[in-house]
Amino acid sequence: MSDSVYKIIELVGSSPDGWEAATKNAVERASKSLRDLRIVEVITLDAKIEDGKIATYRAKVKVSFKFED
Repeated sequence: MSDSVYKIIELVGSSPDGWEAATKNAVERASKSLRDLRIVEVITLDAKIEDGKIATYRAKVKVSFKFED
């Protein structure tokens, strides 16, 4: 059995449709340039307000992927 090392990065995803969609957007965008994504951890949720209404939901996440030489 070989040992593995994983790298963790922080990202912020956004969406007008909700926090789940914001998280999904962050993961899907990361998967375009990173291989072997493993875990996403939601750190914080917030939202941008415009004219007294929520305009954009944001999810700050940690994403881990296998670190390769």
